[in-house]
Amino acid sequence: MLAYVLRRLLQSVLVLLGVSVIVFGLLHLTGDPTRLLLPLEAREEDVRQLRALLGLDDPLWVQYLRFLSRAVRGDFGLSFKHQVPALTLIRQTLPATLELTAAGLALALVVAVPAGILAALRRNSLLDAVCSVGVLLGQAMPVYWLGLLLILVFAVWLGWFPAAGRDGLASLVLPATALGAFSMARIARMARSGMLEVLAQDYVRTARAAGLRTFVVTYKYALKNAAIPLVTIVGLEFGILLGGAVITETIFAWPGVGRLAVDAIFSRDYPLVQAIVAMLATLFVLINLAMDLVYTYLDPRIVFVRSKQ
Repeated sequence: MLAYVLRRLLQSVLVLLGVSVIVFGLLHLTGDPTRLLLPLEAREEDVRQLRALLGLDDPLWVQYLRFLSRAVRGDFGLSFKHQVPALTLIRQTLPATLELTAAGLALALVVAVPAGILAALRRNSLLDAVCSVGVLLGQAMPVYWLGLLLILVFAVWLGWFPAAGRDGLASLVLPATALGAFSMARIARMARSGMLEVLAQDYVRTARAAGLRTFVVTYKYALKNAAIPLVTIVGLEFGILLGGAVITETIFAWPGVGRLAVDAIFSRDYPLVQAIVAMLATLFVLINLAMDLVYTYLDPRIVFVRSKQ
């Protein structure tokens, strides 16, 4: 077990290192940020001085090593635009993003898991057909289109919820719904297929033949085993929702990390973009590791063995 965790941590470090290289390279292909930080009438001498001040006149490999040496100490430098530490900006906006992501995932689970289970128990019924159509629509609608539709209907026409901002529980409903719709559809599909697979197993048929009530067979025997694959997808969905929050936060003017990332990208704020990507990648990797360990706990058939060469 310990060897597996250490191996996964080493793999995670390599993944984060690769992410940092890719992001660093892509950012430096977008252009010179000093052109955006200085007024249009700035002289070339002013541009050169600012580049030297920001360390942008060094070779790329020197800039990357400098960034990496600071990053391992938790120092991503000052934001070019805001002139405050990048991690300070992330700490200020991360709670809003985690709140939105958790709400979207919770909404998806509350709706999708019961819907998927009921669709499996009533296969080929009207309920199953309705759930299938809902899954198809949930996976087909882009987040930005659904977000604009929700604003138009529930904020503009009906006036039930605020259209933007973060001000209480009511302002969370629309962005959480838009963010969690795709995950809701995917989890419902997984819950239905997993439940159908378990219901076809011999031990379930044996339990039914023994005269056990349908409720006991479904929720004591079938549901427990059908829920195991959902653990992995729930962990993956949380990481996906963290990334998907970029679009949702922009549409609903939600003051989170996603909206901050969009602003940093357009202003070519290298330190802030690198800090945000590093934070999101780290969270995603840790969530995946945690889900692997939880999956092993839920399914005792999985054991860790040392591979033989």
